[in-house]
Amino acid sequence: MTHVMAKGANIALPVAAVRAVLRWSATPGAPDVDASALLLGPAGKVRSDADFVFYNQPRHPSGLVRHLPKQQTADGSGITDTVEAELGKLPTDVDRVVLAGSSEGGTFRAVSGLRLLLFDAAAGDGVPALAEFAMADGDEVTALVAGELYRRAGTWKFRAVGQGYASGLIGLATDFGITVEDEGDTRAGAAAGPPAGDPRAALPDPRPAGRPEPGTFTLAPAVPQAPAPQAPTGVPANMPPPPPKPPTVPPNLPPAPTAPPAGRPGYGYPPPAPHPGYGYPQQQPPAPAPGYGYPPQQQPGYGYPPPNTAPQSPQQGQQAAQPPVPQQPTPPAEEFALPPQGPQFQPR
Repeated sequence: MTHVMAKGANIALPVAAVRAVLRWSATPGAPDVDASALLLGPAGKVRSDADFVFYNQPRHPSGLVRHLPKQQTADGSGITDTVEAELGKLPTDVDRVVLAGSSEGGTFRAVSGLRLLLFDAAAGDGVPALAEFAMADGDEVTALVAGELYRRAGTWKFRAVGQGYASGLIGLATDFGITVEDEGDTRAGAAAGPPAGDPRAALPDPRPAGRPEPGTFTLAPAVPQAPAPQAPTGVPANMPPPPPKPPTVPPNLPPAPTAPPAGRPGYGYPPPAPHPGYGYPQQQPPAPAPGYGYPPQQQPGYGYPPPNTAPQSPQQGQQAAQPPVPQQPTPPAEEFALPPQGPQFQPR
């Protein structure tokens, strides 16, 4: 038995899976209608954009909610668009399944015979519908919530809603938390018609000749976050670090003195002092000039080997006993000068 529903009425559903069918009359020039479904969580919003099932996303990732191809009735008087939902297998965080519809090419006021039929998905064809909700007096809207499936005390129920959206499918989707993008007529292939294999290709075009092709509706793609730009350093990665800078000398200090060249004392510098000490030879005064025929006399000093003390022959001993003849100093040469001359010798 089919329950004919009024707006706001609800019934319990004794089935585990349902088939929700939007049906309208195939009137020439009437807008086209598309069915859709939204899976809502406890907050009344979708959990993600994947919870929106419609013609551009016809299957939920779980496979429990599906959008079926559009068909024409057997007698050709009507067109149907269908959504199936396996209610008994939906996760517990799904509280509601919204059954919606949108129109292309006009408002729902121009759609005649619009109704929502709810069937048992496990039953075959020809079985009467569980519920029927007619929306004969459509408003000037392009999207609407036809009904909703919801949980109550562990069981699923159906409520007839019939709420319209003047902002279209975009307004309906964003109201339930979907991020959408309206591409309009600029989308590639928007005027190409239904895809290959879609039963809508065999349906008569309800739009009159000369009417522009309606816009399309897609979910907005996720925008990747670009990495934050880094400031260029200007230094190659393989370049070694620069050497440390020398310490800066304060300007009020005098310049450091420069050591004089080796072997020549500089102005204002005392000559280097000898370094006497154990194992170092002492600096000896210069020996006097040797006399004619005599060897230079070497004075022994600390650290120098003693003179030869080997035994000598008697002749050598006599010669050694004789004292050396001291050298007489040579008198300086007198300067020669002429005696004073008398006037007779002066040049005239």
